[in-house]
Amino acid sequence: MLDALRRISPGTTMRQGLNDILRARLGALIVIGEPAELSFMFSGGIRLDQAFSPYLLYELAKMDGAIILNAVATRIVYANVQLMPDPTIPSAETGTRHRTAERVAKQTGAFVISISQQRDVVTTYVGDVRYQLEAISDILAKTNQAVTTLETYRTRFEQVSTRLTALEFQGAVMLDDVLVALQRAEMTSRMRDEIERNIAELGVEGRLIKIQLDEMSEWVPGDEVAMVRDYEITDVTGGHRRALEQLRTMPDSQLLELEQLAEVLGYPRSVSPVDYAVTPRGYRVLSKIPRLPEGVIAHVVEHFDGLEAFVRASQAELEEVEGVGGVRAREIREGLRRLQEQNLVDRYLNL
Repeated sequence: MLDALRRISPGTTMRQGLNDILRARLGALIVIGEPAELSFMFSGGIRLDQAFSPYLLYELAKMDGAIILNAVATRIVYANVQLMPDPTIPSAETGTRHRTAERVAKQTGAFVISISQQRDVVTTYVGDVRYQLEAISDILAKTNQAVTTLETYRTRFEQVSTRLTALEFQGAVMLDDVLVALQRAEMTSRMRDEIERNIAELGVEGRLIKIQLDEMSEWVPGDEVAMVRDYEITDVTGGHRRALEQLRTMPDSQLLELEQLAEVLGYPRSVSPVDYAVTPRGYRVLSKIPRLPEGVIAHVVEHFDGLEAFVRASQAELEEVEGVGGVRAREIREGLRRLQEQNLVDRYLNL
């Protein structure tokens, strides 16, 4: 749906055509997909195979039938087509045009746009997903409010993340520290995803918000992944990808419960997070060292038994790791030293 929204966002020729149809108070049913794969449900219509233009789309909307575009929306292939999707496919829509649009999307997976003539509303369908476009002014107001909330979330996450890093270097991490940081990271990521959806719909109107979003939180998803890899019980979770997938689908209400988060990482509910000591593998700390490839990070973590081991490792011991030569070993040692120093400064400033 995000890709579909980008296709019809402000600044695109498709959006220009949709706006022309709305201003003229016309209705329309537009299907974007591979015509050869959709033809089994066509009845009648006119084959055009003309290059797409907003004006042509507007003129064709004056007819009653559907307009069929190719999969990349560069050509208008058919016009005035009667669509006959499977009538047994369930639909919650009431109008004939919207009901047809929903069934076509569900049956074929095509991107379908339905414009209501009476209500001046644009509704989009992709597969089982339905989304109704909002006024740009409303989206901007909602997005600016979300950006303010994201700033609050990110600030709090930075605080708990800095504290977690300090505890990691001290070897004093409790499960509770990890869960609080993971909770804040996921809350920040979810707010970021919501803003990304709005930016997709805003198109050119959202370019400045996109720049602001990247500057504020671009590093958060990677930090969250590294955190899960550091502390998950792999034999229970089945790997960090499964754990992250479970975390992504967790309802907001459960995200507030630390016991639920502990289970995502593979810890039983009987464990008391406040009293249970855990040891990081070191993915998160190593990911903060500039220009250190993911493959090298994985080799370092696999070679040493936890963060403390490679923090204390000598130059020669680091050079024994696959993919780590003399230059990279010095970079790792220097990077770890800077992180420890910077972390002390950050903690002092946040007191």
